[in-house]
Formats: sequence, C-alpha cells, structure tokens
Amino acid sequence: MKKVQVPWARRNHGFTLMFEAYVMTLLELEMSPGAVADLVKVYPQRVWEVFNHYVGRAKSQSDHSGITEVGIDETSKRKGHDYVTVGVDLPQSRVFKVVEGKDAAAVRALAGHLEAQGSPPGEVRQVCIAMSPAFISGVMDAFVNAKITFDRFHVMKEVNKALNELRKAEQKECKELKRHKYTLLKNPENLTDKKQAELADLLQLYPKIGEGYRLKTLFREFWQFDHPAKAGRFLKDCCKQAVKSGIFPFQKTVNTIKAHWSGIVNFIKSQITNSILEGINSKIQLAKKRARGYRNVNNFINTIYFLCGKLNFSYPRVFI
Repeated sequence: MKKVQVPWARRNHGFTLMFEAYVMTLLELEMSPGAVADLVKVYPQRVWEVFNHYVGRAKSQSDHSGITEVGIDETSKRKGHDYVTVGVDLPQSRVFKVVEGKDAAAVRALAGHLEAQGSPPGEVRQVCIAMSPAFISGVMDAFVNAKITFDRFHVMKEVNKALNELRKAEQKECKELKRHKYTLLKNPENLTDKKQAELADLLQLYPKIGEGYRLKTLFREFWQFDHPAKAGRFLKDCCKQAVKSGIFPFQKTVNTIKAHWSGIVNFIKSQITNSILEGINSKIQLAKKRARGYRNVNNFINTIYFLCGKLNFSYPRVFI
C-alpha cells in the first residue's frame, strides 16, 4: 500500500480541507473550541491542532513593517496565572506580537520581533504603556527613540483609587457611604437621574468626600487641554491642591503622578491612549470566560492573534 498526497486534505491530519474550514468558521462565529469539538464529535485537542495550524500560517504571512506607534499591555490566561504581554500597532488597531511574561524582557521581545519584521524599534516614536516599572525599563532599553505616554485610563485609575480609599475611611463612621462606591467612581454623565441626585446629596452631606470628588473632577479636566505647557501648569496646580487638601490617598496619588510626570504630560502632544488595548482586552476577557480559562499558554496566545491580529486566513470559506 502506498500513501499519496491528495489536494483536498493536509498530509497526515485526517481531516478534509472543507472540514477544517467548517471548524475554523465555527470558531470565527465565536464558538469556543470545546463547543466546536462537541458539535463535530472530535476531541478538543484535534480542534486546537486545526486552529493553531491556520493561525500560525496566517501569522507567518503578516506584515508588521513600518510601525511607529506602539501600545503595550498585559493580561493573564487565567485569573492571576501566567501573564502575557501584548504589543499593538496603534494606528492599525491590531496585535503584532504576544510574548510570555510581563517584565522588561517581554518588552524587549516585542522590539526584537519588530526588528525581525523589518520595522526597526529605533523608528518607533511613541509608546503607550501603563505605569509599570518593568514596562518603563523595557521601553527605555528597547525603544530608545520613543517617547512614553502613560495611558489616561491607568492615570485616572490611580485618582479613582484615592477617592475610593477616602470613601472606605469615611464609611467607618458614615455607613451610608458603603453602597455608593460606583456613585462616586462613575463619571456623572454615566449615572441615572436618581444616582445623580444621590451624588449631589453625598457631596453636600460629607465635605471630605465632596473635596475628594472635586479633586477627581479637576484631574479629569487635564485631559481636555491641547497645549502641553498649559496642561503642565494645570496639572501642577491640581497636585498642589491635592496636597493642600490633607487627604492622604490623594497625596499618595500626587507622588505617583510626579514620578511619571513627563509621560503623563506627553499625552497632550501624542494624543495616543491604550483605549484600543482596552477594547482588545475586552475581547480577550470574553474569550477567557467562554473557555473558562486556558491551561495551554500557546492556545491562549494564538486565540489573541485570532481575535485581534487582523489575520488573513487561507482556508476555504464555508457559509453556515
């Protein structure tokens, strides 16, 4: 008996190309690999083999040259387990590389990938990151000509953290504050009419909470400036008022802001944020929820490419 290669199947894989295309189409329709395996009556590992083959082939054909603005963030394959670092081409809103870990070495690996793709890291002009010491170190080492922008989301997260710590301290004597965490943390435009009325009452009844909320509002206004010098002066005044308030959580936040000053003010020039990364992270979190976490980090990494890499797949198209 002699084995021959046939045009309608891959060598030694046991499935026809149309069956593999059917599997990939189901995955594109956001079914989990486990659900697809149940539907087509095969072991989940067989589905993952098909999936990883086509994702790997599409990755190898992707063009990541000419990237000048990069966003970097981290995520885990399961809650608190095995982090990966995601590199995003911000103008194209696509993931260009995912590497294991969340340290400076991971950032250098992103730069190494760009170098190999004919996109020298020295040509990257802007990098948007969270205020992570490891990421800062990695960017300064690997993207030597890039200016850092600290993501607005993470800066305001520090401000909201200060307001929430103040609320927790005050609620020891004012139990009413316990159920109003998100009344204070949400932006007022996102509150219902009822919650806006409750917010107004809280700010009037609890002066310290009112002062903390005023400071939060001040820091929000910083992001509306379009002139770096004016923005810097405004932020300096915000910090001065926060220190003068005597509210310890906000004084801590001022120290954090001062330690990351240039990257925060640089936002006014660069106008880049990790909002694209936040959208990508939302897709990743939804995939994790459907899969109930990932045991295999390679499967997890390829899922990120599949969802967020804007890959071009070569399997036949199946209409369902």
